[in-house]
Amino acid sequence: MSVVRSLLVELLCEELPPKALLRLSESFAQTLSAELASAGLCTAGTAVTPFATPRRLAVHIAGVAARADDKPLRQKLMPVAVGLDAAGHPTPALQKRLAALGLGDVAPERLIRGADGKAESLFVDTVVPGAGLADALQKALDAAITRLPIPKLMQYQLESGCDRPGWTSVSFVRPAHGLVALHGADVVAVGALGLQAGRVTRGHRFESKLPQIELRDADDYAAQLSEQGVVASFAERRALIVAQLAAAAAAVGGGVRPIDDEALLDEVTALVERPNVLVGQFDPQFLAVPQECLILTMKANQKYFPLVEGNGQLTNRFLLVSNISPADPSAVIAGNERVVRPRLADAQFFYQQDRKVSLAERAEGLDRVVYHNKLGSQGERSARVWAIAHAIVEQLRMATVPYTPEAKDGFDVLESKTLEAARLAKADLLTDMVGEFPELQGVMGGYYARHEGLRDGVAIAIEDHYKPRYAGDVLPRNHTGTVLALADKLETLVGLFGIGEKPSGDRDPFALRRHALGIVRILTEKNLPLELPALVAAAVPVFGEHISDPSEAVLEFFHDRLAVLLREQGYTAQEVDAVLALKPTRLGDIPKRLSAVRAFAALPEAAALSAANKRVGNILKKAEQVPAHVDPARFSEPAEQALHTALQAALPTADAAHERGDYTAALQTLAALRAPVDAFFDGVMVNAEDPALRNNRLALLAHLHAAMNRIADLGRLAA
Repeated sequence: MSVVRSLLVELLCEELPPKALLRLSESFAQTLSAELASAGLCTAGTAVTPFATPRRLAVHIAGVAARADDKPLRQKLMPVAVGLDAAGHPTPALQKRLAALGLGDVAPERLIRGADGKAESLFVDTVVPGAGLADALQKALDAAITRLPIPKLMQYQLESGCDRPGWTSVSFVRPAHGLVALHGADVVAVGALGLQAGRVTRGHRFESKLPQIELRDADDYAAQLSEQGVVASFAERRALIVAQLAAAAAAVGGGVRPIDDEALLDEVTALVERPNVLVGQFDPQFLAVPQECLILTMKANQKYFPLVEGNGQLTNRFLLVSNISPADPSAVIAGNERVVRPRLADAQFFYQQDRKVSLAERAEGLDRVVYHNKLGSQGERSARVWAIAHAIVEQLRMATVPYTPEAKDGFDVLESKTLEAARLAKADLLTDMVGEFPELQGVMGGYYARHEGLRDGVAIAIEDHYKPRYAGDVLPRNHTGTVLALADKLETLVGLFGIGEKPSGDRDPFALRRHALGIVRILTEKNLPLELPALVAAAVPVFGEHISDPSEAVLEFFHDRLAVLLREQGYTAQEVDAVLALKPTRLGDIPKRLSAVRAFAALPEAAALSAANKRVGNILKKAEQVPAHVDPARFSEPAEQALHTALQAALPTADAAHERGDYTAALQTLAALRAPVDAFFDGVMVNAEDPALRNNRLALLAHLHAAMNRIADLGRLAA
């Protein structure tokens, strides 16, 4: 390999979309380095450092060769019978082939005979010249630009650099104005987006001391940019912001802290070239507005970090990340305070106006709001949620496992509160605040319900019925909200599945996976005595003729989502498979089943019993008929009697443990069957010639199989 130096490539653009900057940077660096590695100019372990600022994508690769090593290549020519005549001399066909490869002067002794399948062919050893950096980098650069995950392309005309300026159109994420390609201190002759590579870039838009920066060397890139006001590394810039936010909050005092928001932090990092965190404030009168509104206004519109107290209560202070660092920042602070005031005033106005109309009055207008062209209006949707919620309360009332609502409430009160909340839950969709900030649906309904003095628990249920909104979100806080959240998510899943709107691949426009996981989490984490098939069955009729019955597809979808969730929680694929193979209808006891399976798998008897259980299952599948009853009088082998006796002795204890929900004890009790099971398979021929004997042994195995697999299919644990 030739001389190795660091390589720097930079694309200088107009301001890139901040929410996409990190993905663009990572893609640019990864593709460029991977392409150069495949060309043999660097290794897969070469240090690659991406850079990303609002106006540039760049990558530094620590060790890149000017030219790749030559590679020996054994080239197949043609079958010996075609390439050589009877005297062993090259035929015209072979000579033509060699000439086409530029090997016309190859001596006959360089030709190599070798096996090629059943025939014998001619080969020649050649050397493939290693790729030069300019050619390889050009291909890599073209690939890196083509594969960028650009959210939306712009088309623009070149300003210069072509014969007819302004006539050549280029498509890219933003207009590009500069290209740098340095191998050490040498410029690499490549081009892209109508630009030719050089060594000139630009510093901070406002604070650079020089209009242009002439880069000395690839390794000096970050340092030279830093001298001109730019922190080129996205990661370093982000860390600076985090440190400055913490320092600014500490300077304010009172134990305040900036609100946690990783997405906002990434976005702000993508908006500045050198961060400077400052403290601003707003009129305390705005704190009378729900703090979720103020926080969302400041984050979404102004990219501020609101300051909250230790208990999460919003203060009238906020942190802003400026892109300039004047000696006197008062003008910057005052400008931001002036800009945020009308935003907060709008939120205050919306809040005041919304409270003049009750939720019940607004709910009447939901019939005029389209939910889905095949599923009707939001009013119809609310009616369906109401009906499903009613059915869920009835299922809880009739559950075989006792379920107790709030201590002071009975089922009648739970039903009344749930149905009231269901009738009003979507009303806030017609408020000005939710119209401005859709993220606040549910939250504002809760505030307006409290303002109206609705019954205790109804406001909480309205606020919580969208929960959990995302992975890791909290669950509804009360029983009313729990029932309403289940009803709302069931209506969405059953309705959209019923009209064919199923997720496929990465496509899930209605977030049905999230809705399914929400139901799974509520049922499992709250251990509700509800059967999943019964819940789905209760939701289907409320749609009338609008849908086709999707019950089977919905239940399979739940099964898949549940399997994913459990594996993410740390259970092994075998453990999950063993439990879900039985298609348990009550999700609330699945964690107990998994714990029991894990404890059973740790027993010394587990491996043998799991293997035997799998064997029993295979035997029973092949049997044409399995009698329901075992006749001990037909036993002819001691091992049969011993297994039957051991099974009868273990079952009462296992049944009692199972009945009280102690699945771990139930499975551990069955561990005592290992010895008689092993002895049975060692000494008994199941498929005896005598049909009566054979059927009796199959019945015994069926009883064993049923006893072993009430909690999980233990055969799935067999290696």
